[in-house]
Amino acid sequence: MGRGVFYVCVAAVAWGTGGAAAAVLYDTSGLGPVAVSFWRFAGGVVLLGAGHLLFRRGTGRSTGDATGRTRWRRVVTTGVGLAVYQTAYFAAVGYAGLAVATVVTLGSGPVLIALGSRVTTGERLGRAGAVTVATALAGLVLLVGGGSPAAAPQPALGLACALLSAGGYAGVTLLNRRTSRAGDGGGPRATALGGFAVGMLCLLPPALLEGLLPTSGDAGQVLGLLAYLGMVPTAVAYSLFFAGLATVRATTASVVALIEPVTAAVVAVLLLGERLTVPAVAGSVVLLGAVVALALGERREARGTTGAGRGRRPAPTHSGGAGRS
Repeated sequence: MGRGVFYVCVAAVAWGTGGAAAAVLYDTSGLGPVAVSFWRFAGGVVLLGAGHLLFRRGTGRSTGDATGRTRWRRVVTTGVGLAVYQTAYFAAVGYAGLAVATVVTLGSGPVLIALGSRVTTGERLGRAGAVTVATALAGLVLLVGGGSPAAAPQPALGLACALLSAGGYAGVTLLNRRTSRAGDGGGPRATALGGFAVGMLCLLPPALLEGLLPTSGDAGQVLGLLAYLGMVPTAVAYSLFFAGLATVRATTASVVALIEPVTAAVVAVLLLGERLTVPAVAGSVVLLGAVVALALGERREARGTTGAGRGRRPAPTHSGGAGRS
């Protein structure tokens, strides 16, 4: 359990650094958000494919049996979900502004995942967990909404895109949590590889329309930033995130992943010269406190479950149970 939470934390930190790299690419390379996403996915496919060839084990190939078909459906669904929620998020930023897009997308994710976990896997959030999630979302609102609001050209359309992004994120998380628990996922690295390959194909047509090749900037810097995006916040981060879902509840993982905007804010201050407002600092503290509280709660429940399995009295069921994703 502790290792799973750690994996999700590292993934969230990596995602937070990816935002700064993408921002520099937008300003210097002439690439748009869809094109950057395509190259990010393409880099992830290359790196994950190389890793798969290097570390694969002789477990045999999947045939046309039911398990093989299930894994392919999971890979295709994951890839489409990745492409949808990332592209919809970028569209939400353009239509409604960064603050609204981030708060609605990342804020709706844990709520949708909590409801979906209850329906699909029977996992309960519990009263303490609900309070912690609400606290984390309050911290997110303070963090992202602490700056000056920007003019939004089409706020209603931006809100719809943000909700679509949150739905895609929730679907990918719930699907991979359920199949990881069942043990029929094929491994986190293989899932990430297949998902990014499908997502890359989905992003290719709109990327071609937007402009696939950089038109300005230093070629070495552009290639370095694209390589970083493909490696750290894509290949490494999603492999760790999917691996963490094998032991961490989906709702917990979605709240822990809120470390991403905190990391992005820190990177913006340290590397991009931006300044944080007092509400943003307070939101960061509240959000991190909620993440720590949720992680400690997961650890206590994991110990209680282990103790029950060894013959000690099980923990009370009203605390949320050990089945929450």
